[in-house]
Amino acid sequence: MMSPASKPNGTVVRQAHALLQPGFEGITAPDWLLRSIGDGLGAVVLFARNIAGPEQVAKLTAHLRAENPELIVAIDEEAGDVTRLECWTGSTRPGNLALGAVDDIELTESVARDIARELHAAGVTLNYAPSADVNSNPRNPVIGVRSFGASPDLVARHTAAWIRGLQSGGVAACAKHFPGHGDTAVDSHHGLPSYGASREEIALAALPPFRAALEAGVRVVMSGHLLVPAYDPEHPATLSRAILHDLLRVELGFDGMVVTDAIEMGAVHDRYGLAGAAVGAVVAGADAICVGGERADAGAVDELVAALTGAVEAGTLSEDRLAEAASRVREFARWSTQSARAVPAQRIRGDIGFVAARRAVHFTESTPGALPLAAAPHVVELVPDMNLAIGKETPWGVAAPLRERLPGTTSVRVHEDELASLDAPLDALALGPSAGRPLVVVVRDVSRHGWMAAALARLVASRPDAIVVEMGLPTAVSPAAGAAYITTHGATTASGVAAAELLVGAR
Repeated sequence: MMSPASKPNGTVVRQAHALLQPGFEGITAPDWLLRSIGDGLGAVVLFARNIAGPEQVAKLTAHLRAENPELIVAIDEEAGDVTRLECWTGSTRPGNLALGAVDDIELTESVARDIARELHAAGVTLNYAPSADVNSNPRNPVIGVRSFGASPDLVARHTAAWIRGLQSGGVAACAKHFPGHGDTAVDSHHGLPSYGASREEIALAALPPFRAALEAGVRVVMSGHLLVPAYDPEHPATLSRAILHDLLRVELGFDGMVVTDAIEMGAVHDRYGLAGAAVGAVVAGADAICVGGERADAGAVDELVAALTGAVEAGTLSEDRLAEAASRVREFARWSTQSARAVPAQRIRGDIGFVAARRAVHFTESTPGALPLAAAPHVVELVPDMNLAIGKETPWGVAAPLRERLPGTTSVRVHEDELASLDAPLDALALGPSAGRPLVVVVRDVSRHGWMAAALARLVASRPDAIVVEMGLPTAVSPAAGAAYITTHGATTASGVAAAELLVGAR
């Protein structure tokens, strides 16, 4: 146990608190969190577990700010498939891929401004969005529809538009996941991805959206938990001075706040531990540590404060670097608070999200007259396991909105394990119930799931008149096009409604 003489001074302790951006459990603020804010905690992060409705969130954030009026309240509200405010209902706005598919800069800016309207009214000052990743690897398990697309130029112009829209509504944006998570094949929640491109290739393929973000006035950049050997063959970007300082600070000229992706994610936690990853990130140049997606308790805050202050005492983290990081956090807190106060609260909701989702739906018809549906269909939704960025509680699909518009619609959700556990499962779950009726097959990222592609091919071979709806990353050519092939470019509630409207001829 540390003796009183060896305890870190109060300034160092408060600076360590300032760097942390923790999550917590519940829809009210726990006592430990209020105490931590009193001790200098710089930010809190809201997740789905903290949200019951707009009024509740506004009350929660006001309670938190009673402890510190300049507290940063952050959230991971990309809209699209990754939503927190609408986690229980699904997002009423399409995500980045849908906006990139439409490719209307004014629309993207308007959608982001509408997101800001809702976040601002709820008391949120920092949104961990947009994803500035270029999804150049179609088998990427964690980015996919969260990206505006596979073209650096397209992603750059929509990243800039999204940031302008969000920040015009009084909420700060955050460009992620630096230096680009799009060309990877491992989910950093579970393992360490590697991006093996050369520096020249990275400059052309991954960095343009981040340059555009800086030009658009972004004040926060989130580091990605991925190895980029061209810059640092040993450390993930989050723990790499070559990437966070030499590339981001010096070469790109960013002088705002650098926040880590969640520090408990497997890519860094499994190699360095929670404390080791956090200290290494700050040493490398990160200013703020996001924690609490999986570790949402007082113990995580205490462990990280002890690790940071202990590293200063041991000399592995200089007091100057800690002070610099805390200063950047406080500077951002002041700026974001002033920005929020300069924008009046606006609670009037429009339908810009549904307008955008309808424009993002693409439709090809190989059998003339396949749509609109002539009768109530049977809908088969093939359900993949989702990455941890997408809330398991968030609903998606076409069956529910279609049933509202076409009474008599029936549906079934099919998971991979069900196909192995039943005799002739597709006959029992899909082909039998759809006999004599239209069949609609809904998939999500079929190109990444062999079992799903095989099931879809079997269904369409048996029912060439099936209508296929892809709600994930579309393939260039459908592996089983059916009579009609609909792509929504995302699995939001808005996207499901747009697809249902097309199916019944309401558009």
